[in-house]
Amino acid sequence: MASVPCPRAPVPPCPRVPCTVPLPQKPHTSVNICQRDISKRHCPLDPTIKTRRVKYQREHRVFGDDTSVTLRFTTRLKTRPRPEHAVTIAVSTRVLFRTEVEQKVFERQGIEEYLRYQIEHENEPFAPGPAFPFVKALDTVNSRLRELYPQSEELFDIILVTYNHAHVGVRLINTINHHNLFIERFCMTGGSSPIGYLKAWHTDLYLSADGAKVREALEEGIAAATMFFPEKQTEVSESQLRVAFDGDAVLFSDESERIFKAHGLDKFFEHEKDNEDTLLDHGPLKGFLEALGKLQKKFYAKGRRLDCPIRTFLVTARSAASSGIRALKTLRAWGLEIDEALFLAGAPKGPMLEKIRPHIYFDDQMFHVEGAAEMGTIAAHVPYGIAQHHSSRKNPAPGK
Repeated sequence: MASVPCPRAPVPPCPRVPCTVPLPQKPHTSVNICQRDISKRHCPLDPTIKTRRVKYQREHRVFGDDTSVTLRFTTRLKTRPRPEHAVTIAVSTRVLFRTEVEQKVFERQGIEEYLRYQIEHENEPFAPGPAFPFVKALDTVNSRLRELYPQSEELFDIILVTYNHAHVGVRLINTINHHNLFIERFCMTGGSSPIGYLKAWHTDLYLSADGAKVREALEEGIAAATMFFPEKQTEVSESQLRVAFDGDAVLFSDESERIFKAHGLDKFFEHEKDNEDTLLDHGPLKGFLEALGKLQKKFYAKGRRLDCPIRTFLVTARSAASSGIRALKTLRAWGLEIDEALFLAGAPKGPMLEKIRPHIYFDDQMFHVEGAAEMGTIAAHVPYGIAQHHSSRKNPAPGK
């Protein structure tokens, strides 16, 4: 088989990876070359290499023996932020990817057969799961931030969290590369709880399919939610991260909802009126909204408010006139901006969320999570507050 030399010869060869590739049998075949330890001096085809491999690639045409070959040189521009500076998002494999088949193998045949199955299929990438569009949107925001602040470490940093044995890591890495995801941090616990590691990573948000682990994270003060597959999936923006929040027991505490559960609707409205100048206490996802707001302000500082790639929504069943003012005053006192606020006065949230098309919607009541999923919205349950003692299909609290 013929070889094609690096087309800008004479150039000193790459000392560890040769700058030649076998000529493929078919034209226009993509091959990788000089992916490790190359520099501008050794390979001028790729002078922008700095620190590490990233998704996008630069193409060069090489002609030899009347056959055209495309050589793709992986560039290395992205920097990995340190956890203390980043907005850290931990995502479990079961929500980032579709792993239902593998889960059935584990449940029916046990751990040894499960590991054998994973190794046998390690070159077959997993399909995207419900958190996949959200993670892709995080990477889009990072790309925009790097354009404006090339040296900044205030970026989203994604950690893949799995209870899997390390043997499964090969398939996960192959899948991440297949989907062009920028995920470098893995936490493979071999069946142990990952919560202690999440605290060490300074995690700002944890998304999982395991409700028990989500509750454990919330008890440790980590913002967390359980994700579900929608019955149908609505297309979401590829250029803007859109995140929607419920109010009570998500951004705020469940104080007002407890009044409703204990004393009824009239007492709830009376309580909100009497306390409209008293700030609500914070809920489990207030910190994540703060982190989003911090990144938004970096775009505002560069005059990019109108085309900011992050947009936030408050979608609450509160009534604007009778109980909305307290929520708005609380957000303002916290220094937090919500781009859009929808006070639905008890109306269903699903149709509004279908119009918003968020990458993720957080709610503490399964009634609303299920309603959103029926309309195609990717929704996440925050198992926090008094609503957890009530069944999912009961009428929701008016303060929601």
